[in-house]
Order: sequence, then C-alpha cells, then structure tokens
Amino acid sequence: MKNDDPLIETVRDAAKTIFSGSRGSHDWEHTLRVCKLCQRIGAVEEVDRTVLLAAAYLHDIGRYDQDRLKGRVCHAEKGAQMARPIIAPLALKQSQKENILHCIRAHRFRGNHVPETAEARVLFDADKLDAIGAVGVARAFLFAGEVGARLHNPDARPEDTLAYTHEDTGYREYRVKLCKIKDRMLTAEGKRIAEARHAFMQRFFERFLMECEGED
Repeated sequence: MKNDDPLIETVRDAAKTIFSGSRGSHDWEHTLRVCKLCQRIGAVEEVDRTVLLAAAYLHDIGRYDQDRLKGRVCHAEKGAQMARPIIAPLALKQSQKENILHCIRAHRFRGNHVPETAEARVLFDADKLDAIGAVGVARAFLFAGEVGARLHNPDARPEDTLAYTHEDTGYREYRVKLCKIKDRMLTAEGKRIAEARHAFMQRFFERFLMECEGED
C-alpha cells in the first residue's frame, strides 16, 4: 500500500524493516490490513491523516519483544519507545508527534491507556477489527500454533488457563478477548463493521465446539 506523502513513506519504510523476524499473527501483513482499516474509518471521522497513518504503521513495532518475553513486556509501551527516534526528525508539529506516540500506547485492548484523540480511537478500532471476523479467527489459531498451544482444551475453563502456554487455544482467545471486542468499539464506523465480523466469529466458534464433540 503506497502513499502520496513522502513523510508517510519514510515511516512506512522504517516500520517495515522491523518486521523481518516477526511471527505471522502480528506480522507486516497485519499492519497493512490495519492501515487499510484506518483509511476506511478515518475517511468518515475528523482525523489528522498523517498522524493516523504514521501511528498505524508503527503501532506493532514492539510486538517482537512482547512475544519473545512471553507477554512480560507490553508491546504498546515498547512500541512507543521505539517509535520516538523514528518520528523525531520528521517535519511534524510536536503535538502531532506526541499524538502518534499516544496512539501507539493506547491501541492495546488490554493496555493501561485510554485512546483520547480521534486518531487514537480510529487506530484502536482498526486494530481490533483485524482481531475478529474470519481474519481474527485465523489469527487466533495462528498465534496458538506459534506458542505451541493446543487446538482445543475441553478439560479446562478458558478463563483458568494461561496465554503463551500449552493450555492456550484459539478458543481461549475468543472467550477471554475476541467476544468482547464488538462492545469496545469507539467509532460509529468501527461499531458498524464489527457487527458483521462478530456475528461470523460467533457462528464459527459455535460450530467449532460442536465438531469437537463429534456433532455435525
């Protein structure tokens, strides 16, 4: 996805190099999908497009550290630290730079920062939309495979098991996070898109549990 803004292309190129060793569930392709959703949602919101796209390209650059340390580091916080020297030399107002860093810090579903700007709210929604629907289901199982987890763990309540372990499953991710995303959307367009994606995901996991029990 190319942009007509040289500044955005500079950020894009800097971000892309960081994803060379990333896992598939949070790779460069995920970032590109989030950027497309940001453009879609941002088109109907009053946003600073430069801030939004810069933040979108950079939002997951700290993900490698979180995965490497099995969740002991917050990738949103780490990403904001890594992004600061990337955006420092750019021809942007200081307020725009701080907004980019805020967007990155605040995009995480389980994070400690509330999205306080229009750009942060759009990025939050775009990132969450890529976690639900057909792509979200695929990513949930891809992540489970990356951490050596099981396909299904019927002998334990998902809420009682741990991420980044053999107990983890795609269904666990659905139960503890993905099923809640629809009600956490912050923009009108994000809420609209989330409805259909949530409905598909819900039907999928209902069918998944049936088949795990040998039902048709």
